[in-house]
Amino acid sequence: MTWSLEFVPFVPWPVLWALAAFGLVLVAALFWRARRGAVLRALSYALLLLAIANPHLKQEDREPLNDILAVVVDDSQSQTIAGRNERTEAIRKTLEERLKSFPNLDLRFVHSSSTASDGERDGTMLFTDLGKALADVPPDRLAGVVMITDGEVHDVPGSATALGFNAPVHALITGKPGEFDRRLEILRAPRFGLVGGEQTVEVKVSETAPSNASQVKLTITHQGEAPTSETVRIGEKVAIPVKIDHAGANIVEIEAEAAPNELTPINNRAVLTIEGVRENLRVLLVSGEPHAGERTWRNMLKSDASVDLVHFTILRPPEKQDGTPINQLSLIAFPTRELFQEKLDQFDLIIFDRYQRRGVLPMLYLENVAHYVERGGAVLVSAGDDYASPLSLYRTPLGQVLPAVPTGRVVEEPFKPKLTELGQKHPVTADLPGSAGDEPSWGRWFRTVDADPRDAEVLMKGGEGKPLLVIGQRGKGRVALLLSDHIWLWARGYEGGGPYTDLLRRLAHWLMKEPDLEEETLKAQSRGQTLTIDRRSIKDEVGQVTVTAPSGKEQTLTLDKSAPGLWRKAITADEQGVYRVAADKLASVVTVGNANAKELAAVTATDTVLNPLLAETGGGSFWLGRTAEDAAPLPRIVMLRGGHMMHGADWLGLHKRDAYHVKGVRLFPLFTGFLALGLLLGMIAITWFREGH
Repeated sequence: MTWSLEFVPFVPWPVLWALAAFGLVLVAALFWRARRGAVLRALSYALLLLAIANPHLKQEDREPLNDILAVVVDDSQSQTIAGRNERTEAIRKTLEERLKSFPNLDLRFVHSSSTASDGERDGTMLFTDLGKALADVPPDRLAGVVMITDGEVHDVPGSATALGFNAPVHALITGKPGEFDRRLEILRAPRFGLVGGEQTVEVKVSETAPSNASQVKLTITHQGEAPTSETVRIGEKVAIPVKIDHAGANIVEIEAEAAPNELTPINNRAVLTIEGVRENLRVLLVSGEPHAGERTWRNMLKSDASVDLVHFTILRPPEKQDGTPINQLSLIAFPTRELFQEKLDQFDLIIFDRYQRRGVLPMLYLENVAHYVERGGAVLVSAGDDYASPLSLYRTPLGQVLPAVPTGRVVEEPFKPKLTELGQKHPVTADLPGSAGDEPSWGRWFRTVDADPRDAEVLMKGGEGKPLLVIGQRGKGRVALLLSDHIWLWARGYEGGGPYTDLLRRLAHWLMKEPDLEEETLKAQSRGQTLTIDRRSIKDEVGQVTVTAPSGKEQTLTLDKSAPGLWRKAITADEQGVYRVAADKLASVVTVGNANAKELAAVTATDTVLNPLLAETGGGSFWLGRTAEDAAPLPRIVMLRGGHMMHGADWLGLHKRDAYHVKGVRLFPLFTGFLALGLLLGMIAITWFREGH
């Protein structure tokens, strides 16, 4: 219970202060003119003001409130090295036990991680998490803040005023002075590159303190190739050329050799992903004759801005003799020599649409196309009944790379194209719109060329269950054979049409070795802290997957089958940085958070980051990161009621706040009623009496 004096004026305080000022002026004038009774008049006016101010004696019933100490525990990734996490836990337990003996002091532990559920956090954000934890704590109850950290904090406010409270902040450093570490810094890493070209990655090897070594060996591993190495000088910028071999992700791993006494090799390695982009896809389309489906191919290819299309339709074969003079023909001569000998390798894909031997292309040029496939080219044949005739393209040197042998028979009956068991798994045809269920929902076709597959895979079947879409690999290249010329019915919307655009584009990109359409793929992607692993295969079963965290910790997973040919697993990532996923001979990398995270850019313990703010609040830093044989004692904790310097060599101070909660209030008037009236009237009477004598 406490007593205090409180005024409850009958008029607003500005009015009361104005009356007081007016009274001072009058009193000053009375004294200046030396009028009799000036003192009595001043006292009378003062009593009048006191009556208007209405003084009360206030009695409060107070309940004391405990002071609050916030202990911020740094659980960031850099705390997992050199035994810091075990040391942090030991410090936390010792601090908790010691503070239990302090009466009227509540502890609030705040755990701060360098990872966040949305994956957007980059670095150690102790003050961000502290602000969230103290959102419901009144500033007048906060005794202080103690941070258990390695000192690498990335959200230190510029001044103490930004904290929102007036209390000392102390730091217990879990590392030890003079730690040595070597790290690989990525100075410049392009995200994209043209297929067939080169990109330059710039790196630098840095050390926190000079070492005996002036040079260090870098090991560069390009996906699918043997590692190479080169010796570089420490502290100098190094340019590393990276060849972009294929479209999609080109993975490059760069690693600097570890120093004998460095803190950790976790930041000596960097894994980069450069997306290969084709400048333009050059496609050669040769139509053997005009037909209803010819424009389907042309429209589909021309609709893609990344495709440079060269299209020739053979309107007048050499054997046609109708007596028309040559100088009256407006047809363009087919540049066979230029296309099929000089510039053949410049095309990414060659499509033969209902082409047959008609004397336009010499056998030598078709043999060039076969060699083009074996060297890594791509050929797609869309066949009609011409493929079953004696003039079939198969009966040319190109036949040695084609994936199916014609029987000479053509099946003329309506059918709906269906996926084979393999086709349901293969990325070219898997999940085609309308393919679900026993009966596809797309329209019918009416012709299938009977052919026997040869070292190939059948993805779709047509009339009488005969192969319809056959693909195969020949040497370094790929071929595909569509054994019907009725895909244009889907394009025209016959009986609802079908996914002709999806099918043809997937087929074309598979032929050009688009990584996303490979039969055997392993991909990983992250969203926030969730890491999702996809394994696509045409096999019935797949093996386990090994996940390597940025710290080097490995985890073996068994994937769950989610669809035909697709296995998937989602896990929670505990660390930020680059994760490596491997299965059989496949590998993939994925970044959780920032690939060049601040958290791993510098891992040596330091007090220089926090010291300016600690000094401004009156707090201090204490190095506790010693070995078990030479453990630094925890500083003494002292409760102080005031003072700017709140730490010493072996002690840290906390504010004794004496905060309270008011449970009840009683007011007793001191100058009201008859008492005030009597005093005022008495003083006025004395003043009149004095004036009369």
